[in-house]
Amino acid sequence: MNISTKSFIEKIENWRREAKSAIPAPERSAKGQFFTSLSIASFMASLFSVNRERLTILDPGAGTGMLSAACVMQLCSREKPPRSLEITAYESDSRLIEYLRKGFHLCAGFCEERGIEFRGDIIAKDFLKEAVAQVSLGLFRSPSRPFDLAILNPPYKKIKSQSETRQILNRAGIETGNLYSAFIWLSSRLLHENGELVAISPRSFCNGPYFKTFRRNFLAQMSLRRIHIFESRKFAFREDGVLQENIIFHAARNAKPPKKLLVSVSKGDDFVNPPRTVDYADVVHPGDSDLFIHIPTDDMAKSALKGLSNLPATIEDLGISVSTGPVVDFRARKYLRAAPSANSAPLIHPCHFSEGFISWPKLAGKKANAIEISAETEALLVPSGYYVLVKRFSSKEERRRVVAALYDPQKVPASRIGFENHLNFFHSQSNGLPPNLAKGLALFLNSTIADRYFRQFSGHTQINAADLKKLRYPSRHDLIKIGTKMNDLFPSQAEVNMLVEELITNADKK
Repeated sequence: MNISTKSFIEKIENWRREAKSAIPAPERSAKGQFFTSLSIASFMASLFSVNRERLTILDPGAGTGMLSAACVMQLCSREKPPRSLEITAYESDSRLIEYLRKGFHLCAGFCEERGIEFRGDIIAKDFLKEAVAQVSLGLFRSPSRPFDLAILNPPYKKIKSQSETRQILNRAGIETGNLYSAFIWLSSRLLHENGELVAISPRSFCNGPYFKTFRRNFLAQMSLRRIHIFESRKFAFREDGVLQENIIFHAARNAKPPKKLLVSVSKGDDFVNPPRTVDYADVVHPGDSDLFIHIPTDDMAKSALKGLSNLPATIEDLGISVSTGPVVDFRARKYLRAAPSANSAPLIHPCHFSEGFISWPKLAGKKANAIEISAETEALLVPSGYYVLVKRFSSKEERRRVVAALYDPQKVPASRIGFENHLNFFHSQSNGLPPNLAKGLALFLNSTIADRYFRQFSGHTQINAADLKKLRYPSRHDLIKIGTKMNDLFPSQAEVNMLVEELITNADKK
């Protein structure tokens, strides 16, 4: 066949593009189906370190076989390549099977010319159903045919609570709400002792209560070795217009967690920046019952981690709470009003944030500015007072991840207020906070160091109330102290940072 590496690459990439064009974008999006580019696939395959003469590889949700082909290319180019490669690829979309067959035929010829035995098994079935059948006799039962390596770009789609998929996973003791985490969970169960897994997935599993069960089980059986993040959340699947922030990670099955692991960052698919070595304990904190996964990408992030970890207070110590705004637009639609009236309360949306405060109303905008006060809406409203609001979602490439604003009742006179569901709000038993405490809290949350700290475990676009509960805070006394510095204008970023850094320095001395 005389297959050069260049021609091998070109054919695999052309088939990927052809298959992608054949399936309408809305259909791919509905399935959570995103094809991996060659550059990302090659980087992922290069992370494996297992060095055996015979390697078995799992590629669940294989698509056109790009990840399998990348493994063949990378493993065959090693100074000491394996003697044989056996890949098992699962793909349930019948339109992609022919591309997989062509790809495996090409892989076989590529390996044969290099004196390497190749076998490719294509299983045209649902990976989840097949994998559950292997582990359903007990979550910790070894599969009948374990793999040395698993490489995957799993589908990104929520699993409905009453769906057949959820019922299938429950039979195997797997509790998770997204297909991507289910694929990773099952793939890790199908590995040999010390087998390795490399995946590209959303970063959302790193924090929050939604993926807590997944993190607990994954980290109990796998140890992280390498994490790679992209500076822009537009990049990994930009051809599909995906804004999900993705990471690539490499982990080993049942291996003792290393003292160190590698973290790397790239703007795009060049992958030229060398990885940083960080302490494993800085990524998965010992004693953290929630098992958040922090990703310190540089020395400043590591400094933020150390500084905020030394702060004295939890949210409970401050005597306050944080909740998600209770007004869901589509559920309360008949009570929403474009403009305020005598029988309405202000309804605050993220669009009302302006330079650290709430600017209300915005009559020229698309969002409702008020909600009718009635027996039906009473439970959705809170008494007037000082509140600190945090956006739950950052816009496309917003500079900050944590965006906080002060609700000042002097600026928005009203007896009752509604907070829309895209906001988190800090309160005291569903009432407002003392003015200077609220001001100090708003300053702290808008500091650069708090933002950098938050990004380490919550790099995705959503900020949950549970994430804000995990932060360490200055003492109530110190928050009130810096709150007295705020007047009618929010201080500059430099002034905010100086105030907060002084609090952190004093906490370090104590």
